[in-house]
Amino acid sequence: MKAHRIRMIVALFAAMGLWSACSHDPKVRSHKYFESGQRYLQKGKYREAVIQFSNAIQVDPSYADAHYQLAQAYLKLEQGRQAFEQLTRTIELQPSNYPAHLDLANLLISGGDLKMAQEHTDLLLQNQPENPLVHGAVANLLASQGNFSAAVQEAQKCVDLGPQRWESYLELGRLQMRDGQADQGETSFKRALALNPKAVPTLLALGEYYQSRNRFAEAEQEDRSAIVADPSNPEPRSALVRLLVAEGKPDEAESVSKQTKKDFTDNSDGYRMLGDYYFAMGETAKATEEYASLYKDHPNDLQVVQNYVQLLILQGELDQASQINEKILKNHPDDEKALICRGQIENRQGHPGDAKNTLQAVTKSDPDNPTAHYHLGLALDAMGYLGQAQDEWRMAERLNPNLVEPARALAEAALRTGDLTALEQYATRIIVLEPSSPDGYALRAVSRLNRHQYEEAGQDASKAIEVAPQNAVGYIQAGNVKLAQREYGDAERLFEQALDRNSASPEALSGLMNTFIEQKQPDKAVTAARTQIAKVSGISAFYDLLGTALFNDMRDKDGAAAAFQQAIALDKHDVDALSKSAQLQIATGNGDAALATYLAGINDNPRQTDFYVDAGGLYESKQDFGRAMQMYQKALEVTPDNPMAANNLAFLMLKTGGNVDVAMSLAETARRGLPNSPNVADTLGWILCQKGAYRSAIDLFQEALRLGQQNGNRDNPTVHYHLGMAYAKSDQPRLARQQLERVLKIDPNYSDAADVKKQLAGLS
Repeated sequence: MKAHRIRMIVALFAAMGLWSACSHDPKVRSHKYFESGQRYLQKGKYREAVIQFSNAIQVDPSYADAHYQLAQAYLKLEQGRQAFEQLTRTIELQPSNYPAHLDLANLLISGGDLKMAQEHTDLLLQNQPENPLVHGAVANLLASQGNFSAAVQEAQKCVDLGPQRWESYLELGRLQMRDGQADQGETSFKRALALNPKAVPTLLALGEYYQSRNRFAEAEQEDRSAIVADPSNPEPRSALVRLLVAEGKPDEAESVSKQTKKDFTDNSDGYRMLGDYYFAMGETAKATEEYASLYKDHPNDLQVVQNYVQLLILQGELDQASQINEKILKNHPDDEKALICRGQIENRQGHPGDAKNTLQAVTKSDPDNPTAHYHLGLALDAMGYLGQAQDEWRMAERLNPNLVEPARALAEAALRTGDLTALEQYATRIIVLEPSSPDGYALRAVSRLNRHQYEEAGQDASKAIEVAPQNAVGYIQAGNVKLAQREYGDAERLFEQALDRNSASPEALSGLMNTFIEQKQPDKAVTAARTQIAKVSGISAFYDLLGTALFNDMRDKDGAAAAFQQAIALDKHDVDALSKSAQLQIATGNGDAALATYLAGINDNPRQTDFYVDAGGLYESKQDFGRAMQMYQKALEVTPDNPMAANNLAFLMLKTGGNVDVAMSLAETARRGLPNSPNVADTLGWILCQKGAYRSAIDLFQEALRLGQQNGNRDNPTVHYHLGMAYAKSDQPRLARQQLERVLKIDPNYSDAADVKKQLAGLS
């Protein structure tokens, strides 16, 4: 008995020793982590799966299956960059892992890296030519390249190789729709449903087809069938909401969204649907209120928190947005979405330099993040670097061709710079991306209108009205077309229709007022402004328009001044009202008040370069050259290539004995920005004269006189004075006398008349 007990004890210790040895075996430990990750993956707990697969890799970095499954978890979490890294590592360890090649090809296609994607699809076609999924990937690649006809052929091969796969028919139908084969697409969708009548993606695709054909009853039937087929999936309800909106049934759409929120208390996509609906409908205030409630109920839902932050940013609640966003970054310091939000907040708070640094950190760690590039462009634009901003927006567009915001930004930049060809290009891009939005059509109408293509502009404006009859933008552009054609009655009617749809639209009111002004009816323009102000209070731009009408007429200077002051009181960032208020003060002989207006404008709008330049001009007129130069220098700090500030600073540096070489550099900057400015040519010429380059200086002075005449300006005595001095320095006394005498003839009280007379006496 005793011996038996001893043997049992020995066996027990031997078993414990075996267990201890196994627990220290890396292969065993990594496999256990792997199995745990698999269980989490099957249950849809993707973040937990990421942790376990990562643990497996940490123990055994060469565990290829763990790298591959980790990639699958990242794909489920829509973390493409991390999935790309793990798929790449999988292929390094297992070059013949064709599912990894396939996943990587599809990931690269979705990311727009079509060249690298093709390398993987070529390898797959060579090694797995009978795999229907391979032909499906090739079809997607061809579609991304714009070759829809070839894509349909590949999708058909996918169907032929896997005739029992309903997914193959679904993808074929989608590609047929994109290739303009709508009827064939419907047939493919129905074949997919025959194989799997409860396939939600197919039901929704067929519903979208019916919706595109305005067969709304059939579309609604398919969407509701999808809801019945998978009641735990919120996507069919989202499709139904979109359909109801398209049918013009916003109340029903809102009702479905509210019910979805009640039914999906534990599903983020479901309980967020109402807030997302409000945002999609342009009801930002309601969306923000809804997300405030969601944030309270679901404070740990990162998507809720980030959407709420984004809405707060849009609403201008920057302090609150920053407070919540910084909490995210405290727990997740590398969260790219939160860093991008920080950059947005910094930019909107008037700190574009900080925003640039924040967003460049994101683009450095993730160069393929299109959203970061887009917002970096906004920061650079705010800093005055429009060219660099456009580069960032183009990069964002290349990285995600389906992102509409970069196209909008590029269209706006083209509008500002007067590049009508680029404006039409990007407007057309917006139309392709959002055919049911009026914005692209309206912007293209602007481009065509400014090129006097009235018929085409009118067609675009009509299309904008057709796709969004309750949106004012189409009526505004249609009114602008009629105004350009001097069809005043139609223009007036269209601008009034625009105001009926958006009573707070400055563009619509401006169009209506311009219609009256062109007909020499300024009183009607003033009445229109006052009528709209009575209807909608608190719109700064309305008072600005009223002040402009009164200022242009100059019959009621006090009324104009009061209107501008009211506009500024409502919005201290109304740059146009501030500028016009100062111009009115100058026109009425009150230069000191104008200077005070500019300085107040600078205080509230520190990046408004024009205010520094205009204030510098007023200091210059007061002979306060020191403060004038300070203003020009500050303007150049904000916008280093501002030509007016560079020119004026260069001129004053010469006048006050500054560094000629620095002045030369400034003048060259001004010349690049304003090549047709007579003043800039004169400044550069005067600098060359100081440096002894008289021949080049004379050429520039002559060009300045020629440019002045082309611009309709009378002879500038300063240019004649400088030209006379250049002739005198180059031993051409007869020509020097002609120019100097011309100065006194133009302006006997010229500021440097004493020196002109002295020079003439010297010539004698």
